[in-house]
Amino acid sequence: MKLEVVKQQIRSSIDTKEKLISDDALMNGILALSEKCGSALRSGGKILFCGNGGSFADAQHLSAEFTSRFLFDRPGLPSLALGTNSSAMTAIGNDYGYENVFAREIEAIATPADVLIAITTSGNSENILKALKAAKEKNVPTVVLTGAGKGRLPKDIDALHIPSSDTARIQECHILIGHIICGLVEADIFSELRP
Repeated sequence: MKLEVVKQQIRSSIDTKEKLISDDALMNGILALSEKCGSALRSGGKILFCGNGGSFADAQHLSAEFTSRFLFDRPGLPSLALGTNSSAMTAIGNDYGYENVFAREIEAIATPADVLIAITTSGNSENILKALKAAKEKNVPTVVLTGAGKGRLPKDIDALHIPSSDTARIQECHILIGHIICGLVEADIFSELRP
């Protein structure tokens, strides 16, 4: 019985990825996001990430792939996961409310040369919605990684919608997309260093 549960979970993950790979618009969106990130980095910008809970962990993970390395040794690329400075996060949360923890950092450090990748499985997180508004006000190019539903995301936002409503499957695809983007950007910017 337990073995069947394990197999069912793996099948569910594979099924979601099969839907992902069959969606040409989504595939083109991944390529467009990687090009947007590469262009920002070549122009002196940085890649900003934000998310809550598991998506916060994914934001940190993907930011680290840029600043450290992904597939091969190369110079670090500027990237930051918003909310990782616990003093700033608690000060902003205390003074301005938790819903503003990412928006306030965007106001402080983001520029139009950057790219913001916001990660939310539901599209309903208030602090993500406020971050998107702050990024728009600063003309920061933004893409949201989210699930099948639109949630409360602005209608005019660029979003990559994972074809699932299962949080675990959505998060698995978000990290897959993040790894694809890291690999494409790294190979493009440092083609001469690629083994």
